[in-house]
Amino acid sequence: MKIGIIGTGHIGGVLTRRLTQLGHDVTVANSRGPETLQELVAETGARAATVTEAARDKEVVIVTIPEKGVPELPTGLFNDSRTVVVDTGNYYPQRDGRIAEIESGTTESRWVSHQLGVPVVKAFNTMVAKHLLENGRPPGDRERLALPVAGDDSTAKAVVSRLIDELGFDAVDAGGIDDSWRQQPGTPVYAADLPADKARRALSEAKRAR
Repeated sequence: MKIGIIGTGHIGGVLTRRLTQLGHDVTVANSRGPETLQELVAETGARAATVTEAARDKEVVIVTIPEKGVPELPTGLFNDSRTVVVDTGNYYPQRDGRIAEIESGTTESRWVSHQLGVPVVKAFNTMVAKHLLENGRPPGDRERLALPVAGDDSTAKAVVSRLIDELGFDAVDAGGIDDSWRQQPGTPVYAADLPADKARRALSEAKRAR
């Protein structure tokens, strides 16, 4: 699968490493330019590119940058409606500044979707990078953990869920993008490293108040 990854911090770096190991064709980009990614490229075999190039002609594009950086991405970045866009971001006001729409109740990923002008799938935001790198397990393993997936397009969610399965985790359907508050920071599923049954329970027990 042709995958673009925008952002090479902890989660972006881990996904680059794991997805290339799985045989996917991965292109990576960050805000500092392709020349700053040579070490990651040498390690993984991924291709370094500009942000625009990383988003072009891809089946999946994973946006994994701080919320404050989302409005700074190039306009019209996604011109192919078939591209599945994944948002891994979490809103932290102390880092991102106060974003009025999110503060007033818009889910983080609905806000990201508005900024990008395309639907997004919320995933890969509830587990720390080290665990995402090291804790994948085969299907049926009793220690296999789950990752919630929220989005309005069932086909796009299925694509992301297959990637999660390849990475060694169970994908748990967390509802539509307006339900993705259930996996935001401060909720029972966030950073909890739960198996699928307990993750579903945690999602159902989440309270809306931040």
